[in-house]
Amino acid sequence: MTTTGTKQVQNVLVLGGTRFVGRHTVEALLAAGHTVTVLTRGQSPDELPRSVERLQGDREQGAAGLQALTGRTWDACIDVSGYTPAAVRASTEALANSVRRYVFVSTVSVYAEQHRHPVRETDPLLPAAPEELTEVTGESYGPLKVTCEQIVQNVFADRATILRPQIVAGPFDHTARYPYWPDRAAQSRQDGQPMLAPGDGSDHVQAIDARDFGRFAVRLLEDGTPGIFNVAGPRLTWAAFMEAIGAESVVWVDATTLEAEGIGWRDLPLYLADDSEQGGLMDVDATRALAAGLTLTSPATTAQDTRAWSAAQQTVYALTPEREAAALTAKQAARNGESL
Repeated sequence: MTTTGTKQVQNVLVLGGTRFVGRHTVEALLAAGHTVTVLTRGQSPDELPRSVERLQGDREQGAAGLQALTGRTWDACIDVSGYTPAAVRASTEALANSVRRYVFVSTVSVYAEQHRHPVRETDPLLPAAPEELTEVTGESYGPLKVTCEQIVQNVFADRATILRPQIVAGPFDHTARYPYWPDRAAQSRQDGQPMLAPGDGSDHVQAIDARDFGRFAVRLLEDGTPGIFNVAGPRLTWAAFMEAIGAESVVWVDATTLEAEGIGWRDLPLYLADDSEQGGLMDVDATRALAAGLTLTSPATTAQDTRAWSAAQQTVYALTPEREAAALTAKQAARNGESL
């Protein structure tokens, strides 16, 4: 660690770092003047600046896959790619005496009672997955992250910082979740046709801008802050979200009609009704993070910047124009029937 003026410049290792959240985290570190090394498997496109040191390894192979770390030290590590206990066990043990702080990127999916409003860091967690489990599925994702958190905390104790992000949004989002909405709104503006929106506008949605997440991770490193933090963005009604993404013509379609048309959460990403079993995941309390320095980008800016990037991506989304049109027709038929 070196000092420039009143600021301490840190040498930071990022596990992952070339895609989405990792990329924004690396960019935030560089913008703050820190020195960055990334360890990746070398399988994803790498558009990081040349100043970033690249190491290659695969911690799924255990200690044998982390030879590139041997004999090296860093001020801190940010783990954005730890999904299985075996991988996190390998990296934490390899770095226990090589970094002062270990920041682990977890998820709000660790919470057991996801219908709670709001979801707080002190809420109960899902049962931890066995350390030998390596298959990441929709069902195992949360329990695996619980186990990963436990490993980080056991190895690093008060040198551990756990971040539990909500839905992450912004440019370079390859998940096809958040980008669907600004992309669909742009298409609707272009062709003059209304777009389907779920519910009646009163349910809620939350997303944290990946750039805000990256800057917050850097802030915690700089301050040496331990603990667990939910990282969530502004909580909007869906009506306000439609306005933020620039939707000009919207048709609200109720859950009954959506179900009848076979349209579910994969087709309408981000949508969780407030009273659903997972509705609390769109009511995540980030009070602790805000007090520690989290700053939030306006939802409209997140939407605009995501669209500016995604416009050139030609992403194929689950909800086809034909299925959306069928649902809108069914909704209009139901309205006509109600008016008779």
